[in-house]
Amino acid sequence: MKAIETKADYQKYVDEKTPNSPIWGNLFKAFIVGGAICLMGQFIMDYLTTGVGLDKDTASSVTSITLVFIGIFLTAINVYNRIGKFAGAGSIVPITGFANSIASPAIEFKSEGLVLGVGAKLFQVAGPVLVYGISTSIAVGLIYYLLK
Repeated sequence: MKAIETKADYQKYVDEKTPNSPIWGNLFKAFIVGGAICLMGQFIMDYLTTGVGLDKDTASSVTSITLVFIGIFLTAINVYNRIGKFAGAGSIVPITGFANSIASPAIEFKSEGLVLGVGAKLFQVAGPVLVYGISTSIAVGLIYYLLK
Protein backbone atom coordinates (compact mmCIF):
# COMPACT_ATOMS: atom_id res chain seq x y z
CA MET A 1 0.00 0.00 0.00
CA LYS A 2 1.25 3.45 -0.91
CA ALA A 3 1.90 5.80 1.99
CA ILE A 4 -0.50 8.70 2.53
CA GLU A 5 1.58 11.83 2.89
CA THR A 6 -0.66 14.77 2.00
CA LYS A 7 -4.29 15.79 2.27
CA ALA A 8 -4.64 15.25 -1.47
CA ASP A 9 -3.34 11.68 -1.14
CA TYR A 10 -5.79 11.02 1.67
CA GLN A 11 -8.70 12.50 -0.29
CA LYS A 12 -7.80 10.36 -3.31
CA TYR A 13 -7.68 7.27 -1.07
CA VAL A 14 -11.09 8.09 0.44
CA ASP A 15 -12.60 8.70 -3.01
CA GLU A 16 -11.32 5.30 -4.21
CA LYS A 17 -12.71 3.44 -1.19
CA THR A 18 -16.06 5.23 -0.84
CA PRO A 19 -18.83 3.59 -2.84
CA ASN A 20 -20.86 5.82 -5.14
CA SER A 21 -24.32 6.54 -3.80
CA PRO A 22 -27.21 6.14 -6.22
CA ILE A 23 -28.57 9.59 -5.34
CA TRP A 24 -31.35 9.75 -7.93
CA GLY A 25 -32.63 6.29 -7.01
CA ASN A 26 -32.55 7.18 -3.31
CA LEU A 27 -34.39 10.45 -3.97
CA PHE A 28 -37.04 8.66 -5.99
CA LYS A 29 -37.61 5.99 -3.32
CA ALA A 30 -37.77 8.61 -0.56
CA PHE A 31 -40.25 10.68 -2.58
CA ILE A 32 -42.51 7.71 -3.36
CA VAL A 33 -42.59 6.29 0.18
CA GLY A 34 -42.84 9.68 1.92
CA GLY A 35 -45.56 10.68 -0.52
CA ALA A 36 -47.42 7.41 0.07
CA ILE A 37 -47.35 7.97 3.84
CA CYS A 38 -48.64 11.52 3.40
CA LEU A 39 -51.27 10.32 0.92
CA MET A 40 -52.44 7.76 3.46
CA GLY A 41 -52.71 10.54 6.04
CA GLN A 42 -54.73 12.65 3.61
CA PHE A 43 -57.10 9.75 2.92
CA ILE A 44 -57.62 9.27 6.66
CA MET A 45 -58.23 13.01 7.10
CA ASP A 46 -60.70 13.14 4.20
CA TYR A 47 -62.57 10.09 5.49
CA LEU A 48 -62.85 11.57 8.97
CA THR A 49 -64.12 14.94 7.70
CA THR A 50 -66.49 13.75 4.95
CA GLY A 51 -67.33 10.20 5.95
CA VAL A 52 -67.52 10.51 9.72
CA GLY A 53 -68.33 14.22 9.88
CA LEU A 54 -65.62 15.41 12.24
CA ASP A 55 -64.53 19.04 12.14
CA LYS A 56 -61.12 19.76 10.61
CA ASP A 57 -59.26 20.27 13.92
CA THR A 58 -60.56 17.05 15.46
CA ALA A 59 -59.96 15.11 12.25
CA SER A 60 -56.35 16.32 12.05
CA SER A 61 -55.72 15.24 15.64
CA VAL A 62 -57.26 11.81 15.05
CA THR A 63 -55.26 11.50 11.81
CA SER A 64 -52.01 12.22 13.65
CA ILE A 65 -52.86 9.72 16.38
CA THR A 66 -53.75 7.11 13.76
CA LEU A 67 -50.50 7.62 11.85
CA VAL A 68 -48.47 7.39 15.07
CA PHE A 69 -50.28 4.14 15.93
CA ILE A 70 -49.59 2.74 12.46
CA GLY A 71 -45.90 3.70 12.77
CA ILE A 72 -45.58 2.04 16.17
CA PHE A 73 -47.47 -1.05 15.02
CA LEU A 74 -45.29 -1.46 11.93
CA THR A 75 -42.20 -0.97 14.11
CA ALA A 76 -43.41 -3.63 16.55
CA ILE A 77 -43.85 -6.21 13.79
CA ASN A 78 -40.47 -5.21 12.26
CA VAL A 79 -41.92 -3.87 9.01
CA TYR A 80 -41.08 -0.18 9.47
CA ASN A 81 -37.36 -0.93 9.67
CA ARG A 82 -37.51 -2.56 6.24
CA ILE A 83 -39.45 0.42 4.90
CA GLY A 84 -36.74 2.69 6.36
CA LYS A 85 -33.92 0.71 4.76
CA PHE A 86 -35.67 1.01 1.41
CA ALA A 87 -36.87 4.61 1.57
CA GLY A 88 -34.36 6.36 3.80
CA ALA A 89 -35.52 9.89 4.65
CA GLY A 90 -38.87 9.21 2.98
CA SER A 91 -39.80 7.11 6.00
CA ILE A 92 -38.16 9.34 8.63
CA VAL A 93 -39.66 12.74 7.83
CA PRO A 94 -43.39 11.98 8.25
CA ILE A 95 -44.90 11.59 11.73
CA THR A 96 -44.66 7.79 11.37
CA GLY A 97 -40.87 8.18 11.45
CA PHE A 98 -41.13 10.02 14.76
CA ALA A 99 -43.26 7.17 16.13
CA ASN A 100 -40.66 4.69 14.89
CA SER A 101 -37.82 6.61 16.56
CA ILE A 102 -39.61 6.44 19.91
CA ALA A 103 -40.89 2.87 19.65
CA SER A 104 -37.70 1.19 18.37
CA PRO A 105 -35.52 1.69 21.48
CA ALA A 106 -38.45 0.93 23.78
CA ILE A 107 -39.14 -2.36 22.01
CA GLU A 108 -35.44 -3.24 21.86
CA PHE A 109 -34.92 -2.79 25.62
CA LYS A 110 -38.26 -4.16 26.90
CA SER A 111 -36.46 -7.19 28.34
CA GLU A 112 -34.76 -4.87 30.87
CA GLY A 113 -38.11 -4.01 32.45
CA LEU A 114 -40.64 -1.22 32.30
CA VAL A 115 -38.60 1.39 34.16
CA LEU A 116 -34.96 0.72 33.21
CA GLY A 117 -35.79 -0.72 29.80
CA VAL A 118 -38.83 0.84 28.18
CA GLY A 119 -39.00 3.98 30.32
CA ALA A 120 -35.30 4.82 30.14
CA LYS A 121 -34.91 4.13 26.43
CA LEU A 122 -38.26 5.50 25.20
CA PHE A 123 -36.89 8.92 24.27
CA GLN A 124 -33.31 7.88 23.55
CA VAL A 125 -33.48 8.96 19.91
CA ALA A 126 -36.36 11.42 19.96
CA GLY A 127 -35.49 13.04 23.29
CA PRO A 128 -32.83 15.44 21.99
CA VAL A 129 -35.11 16.43 19.12
CA LEU A 130 -37.90 17.21 21.57
CA VAL A 131 -35.63 19.12 23.95
CA TYR A 132 -34.12 21.31 21.25
CA GLY A 133 -37.41 21.71 19.40
CA ILE A 134 -39.27 22.83 22.52
CA SER A 135 -36.39 25.06 23.66
CA THR A 136 -36.19 26.71 20.24
CA SER A 137 -39.93 27.27 20.08
CA ILE A 138 -39.86 28.92 23.53
CA ALA A 139 -36.95 31.15 22.49
CA VAL A 140 -38.68 32.16 19.24
CA GLY A 141 -41.92 32.80 21.14
CA LEU A 142 -40.14 35.04 23.64
CA ILE A 143 -38.38 36.97 20.88
CA TYR A 144 -41.69 37.38 19.05
CA TYR A 145 -43.38 38.55 22.27
CA LEU A 146 -40.61 41.07 23.01
CA LEU A 147 -40.62 42.47 19.48
CA LYS A 148 -44.41 42.90 19.42
